[in-house]
Amino acid sequence: MTGKIYTKTGDQGETGLFGGPRLRKDNTRIEAYGAVDELNCVLGVARATGLAADIDEVLAAAQHELFGLGAELATPDPAKHKTIFVQPLQVQRLEEAIDLFEARLAPLSEFILPGGTGQAAALHQARAVCRRAERRVVTLVHAGQGAISQHCVEYLNRLGDLLFVLARVENMAAGISDMAWHKPPSGST
Repeated sequence: MTGKIYTKTGDQGETGLFGGPRLRKDNTRIEAYGAVDELNCVLGVARATGLAADIDEVLAAAQHELFGLGAELATPDPAKHKTIFVQPLQVQRLEEAIDLFEARLAPLSEFILPGGTGQAAALHQARAVCRRAERRVVTLVHAGQGAISQHCVEYLNRLGDLLFVLARVENMAAGISDMAWHKPPSGST
């Protein structure tokens, strides 16, 4: 990249798509790839907490894949512009990682609260941001604003599952038990 970081082209509340028109910055497509970008940033923060090496490696790959997913969402015609980056193979790799890491854990029999180590808490936060990104992409799919691959939704869904498992693995490795959710007592009036 050369030149200045600021272009002033977005000063009126619009941004340009790759190979496409300018849209308002609150458009569902912009919201979707913006949420994916936010997720990528939160993963970067989680990785900066000092995760176990095998977890960090999986998340480094996910960050690259999320960048591709964002590019796919930022393109009104991904096939034409060769920006289809999310394929069933990436979804399958996430499933394999879930299975691998989940095998280390005791099965869950109750809901758990996010928290524990700083690493686990950061992974839980990333999971919540991932679920928001997934919801934004689902909204985009149903808005009918161009071809959005179902693989994008599947990828985010599996990544959210993986982040939940990884948070539990980080806590387990630190000797911290899952914190069970306790149903609040019902109040009487």
